[in-house]
Amino acid sequence: MFDEIKEECGVFGIYSKETKEDLIGQVCVGLSGLQHRGEESCGVAINEDGIIHFHKDIGLVSEVFTKEVQSTMPQGKMAIGHVRYSTTGESKKENAQPMVVRHKKGNLAVVHNGNIVNALELKRELEEQGAIFTTTSDTEIICHVIVRERLKTGSIEEAVKNTMKIIKGAYSLLILSPQKMIAVRDPQGFKPLCMGHLDGDIVFASESCALDIMGATFDRDIEPGEVVTVMNNKINSEKFLPNEKKGMCVFEYIYFARPDSTIDGINVHIFRENAGRCLARQMPVDADIVAGVPDSGNDAALGYSKESKIPYDIVFIKSKYIGRTFIQNTQNKRKKLVNLKLNPLHHTVKGKKIVLVDDSIVRGTTITRIIKTLKEAGAKEVHIRVAAPPFIGICYFGTDVDKQKNLIAYGKTVEQIRQEIGADSLEFLSLDSLKEITKDCKVDGFCDGCFTGKYPIEVPDEIDKDCFEKIDL
Repeated sequence: MFDEIKEECGVFGIYSKETKEDLIGQVCVGLSGLQHRGEESCGVAINEDGIIHFHKDIGLVSEVFTKEVQSTMPQGKMAIGHVRYSTTGESKKENAQPMVVRHKKGNLAVVHNGNIVNALELKRELEEQGAIFTTTSDTEIICHVIVRERLKTGSIEEAVKNTMKIIKGAYSLLILSPQKMIAVRDPQGFKPLCMGHLDGDIVFASESCALDIMGATFDRDIEPGEVVTVMNNKINSEKFLPNEKKGMCVFEYIYFARPDSTIDGINVHIFRENAGRCLARQMPVDADIVAGVPDSGNDAALGYSKESKIPYDIVFIKSKYIGRTFIQNTQNKRKKLVNLKLNPLHHTVKGKKIVLVDDSIVRGTTITRIIKTLKEAGAKEVHIRVAAPPFIGICYFGTDVDKQKNLIAYGKTVEQIRQEIGADSLEFLSLDSLKEITKDCKVDGFCDGCFTGKYPIEVPDEIDKDCFEKIDL
């Protein structure tokens, strides 16, 4: 939906114990399991005897990696892949990942989930040193820094660790060199990254659901500040910068991740169900049915129903064939696409008092339209419950949250928001409830800056995600 938070990115990698002809097929299966994290572009890089081959383009995994394309990809032992939604840089083929470079000491391919907050500063510094940029993505900046540090050090691992001291922000990285695969998670642990195994092969992914889909076994999450190197079928792990403040993005649980993923010890479906239970306790209401805004509100709606004992039902049918409505360039087109994408079940809705649960409210335009649609279909009352606190701050770490002036909750009371969207009642998940739900997480600390305005690390002044195009550097 055009008013929803946009997905981030997903990374996937395989280090095989032997050369495989179908390596590209396995990577595509893994990336398909992460498609929800980015639908704009995708790409794969394969290491064939030290030479890195890659293919990337705009589109879904199934569109970019057709059978014909897969047949042209080489066999190999190592491969990394990426699905992208742009948070820094335009949506164009040049910004698709992996980023692949060739330098004095060899080849390098990088895939990245996250956002670097000191990217502009580093870009200016690198350009003063003679660097030339061909994209507007902060991932290219990471590549430049790694290469610069690699020329000073004896190994790619040392170069990566030096880079971690320089770049600031959110980054879960998979790095492919002629002989090694390296997995890196930033010291705060903003973005998820896990590892598993399949018949002796080592697999990395943004979410555990991708491992499940390809039949791999989940082993563990990569820890914040950890550098994992795989070479000659052996794994070496080093905790680097381990004592910094942690800041796992709590919105991974609220919205981004698939319900069948488990991240840092918390199952996403259970998290969302517990959020719904908390909402039912926070603000009970007399209603006939509970429903979720498909699809991201369904788990929380189920929890609300279980806790309140109000029956769970479906009030919308969601079309699976409309595509990405948020790319439409006019409000009128967007409104029409809301109607095309969500059609109410009139016989279920008519005359009913409905508790409608959504994962979040950003600008408020979509939920306003949904409430109007339900009432036009005969709903007697529509009570909105939101499985997240109100958005009052922007995100600097890879979540495409709008500017504060466009956030419906910024500077408004809950009652003012309720009146604006036309709900009969409105309740957001409280920060205390959010902390209670996340208490069992293995990462000791969360980033909830979009709800509190407080961040685990120092953040820059507000910068548009397309700042590289707008600012003359």
